[in-house]
Amino acid sequence: MKNPVNSSPPRFDAQAINETIQRAFASAGLDASSGPMRGVTETIRRALAAGHTDDPARDFDDGSVIDVAARVVADDEDGSAATDRSPLAGTAQREPGSFEALRLSNDIGTLAYKVYVPATAAERADAPRAMMVMLHGCTQSADDFAAGTQMNRLADAHGFLVVYPEQAAQANASKCWNWFKPQDQARGAGEPAMIASIVREVAQKYHADPGRIFVAGLSAGAAMAVVLGETYPELFSGVGAHSGLAYGSAHDIPSALAAMKGGRSGLPGRKKLAGDSGVGAGAGAARRKAVQAVPVIVFHGDRDQTVQQKNGAHIVQQAVDAHSAQAGDAGLRASTQTGVAAGGRRFSRTLHTDAAGQTRVESWTVHGAGHAWSGGHASGSYTDGAGPDASAEMVRFFMALRRAGVD
Repeated sequence: MKNPVNSSPPRFDAQAINETIQRAFASAGLDASSGPMRGVTETIRRALAAGHTDDPARDFDDGSVIDVAARVVADDEDGSAATDRSPLAGTAQREPGSFEALRLSNDIGTLAYKVYVPATAAERADAPRAMMVMLHGCTQSADDFAAGTQMNRLADAHGFLVVYPEQAAQANASKCWNWFKPQDQARGAGEPAMIASIVREVAQKYHADPGRIFVAGLSAGAAMAVVLGETYPELFSGVGAHSGLAYGSAHDIPSALAAMKGGRSGLPGRKKLAGDSGVGAGAGAARRKAVQAVPVIVFHGDRDQTVQQKNGAHIVQQAVDAHSAQAGDAGLRASTQTGVAAGGRRFSRTLHTDAAGQTRVESWTVHGAGHAWSGGHASGSYTDGAGPDASAEMVRFFMALRRAGVD
């Protein structure tokens, strides 16, 4: 969007921009002077200063940071910095497959990605295999996310492909997926279209089963996974959202920050976009509403101070509403179980099942957990090894699904 200070400033005015940031956060009910928001403020300020040009339309980037900086991964026991964050770190003997770096370029843009092909899949090249699309969080990379989630190890065990699209720093200063931009919440445009193109390309090249393609993510990646389930329901048979946000939760940086803290601003007054499945158009239009009944599994820590747990509950409610609308009077039945993970964290697990007993929506609340992948490996950032294994539970949930109408 255009510079919020002046439409044609004669020079870069740091003080004016700082004041504008403070006002924007204040209007969203956020304290930008302390805690995670202070880091967000500084990153936005630096991005503005570094990206300043004579073109006022480019002085402010909607893709600035909307998540906290990555945590510092603990040093190794010998005191040396733990710098090796490759997906094979500490697990090389258990990942015999190939991990290939590729790139997609089309009329929308360019996006790098990596594909993990397990050895078991290579041995059965003619058999259709399931495919998992994994979307990293802010400041992360494909390698980092693969290491933390250990999804490649599960791919070896189950024989599915794993695809890791990787956000470019040019598209977002902190490599966040731009889930909050209106153009990145619509079919046929922006990042959803590029990721969908990658999925189709990989599915064709590696002979993936069209009825068993799933997408999951963390934080901003989880929010984008939810967007993909809504905008490309014919492509994805299930969605996994860890510490994410519901579809249509925001339309710019201030509303994204407000949503992360538990508010719900939606997309007021937006214009209808091509391929938009939202309700209404023009001034006074309702926020976007998820209508696609795609199976969803949600993980969220109840001590998450970056993306409040309310957001996970919103994802669940959207999914339950969509499935209930499809099922009619039958609706979905909910049941809740509690337990303790091997690492010591308590959890609550709620299943929403249809009349046939099939789980359509599954929700995990990890008690005491913050903004981190539950059960993740310490070789990756944003991980919490004490919680239940989110990767294994998502794979279990997905492998029990198959989209109706796909042979």
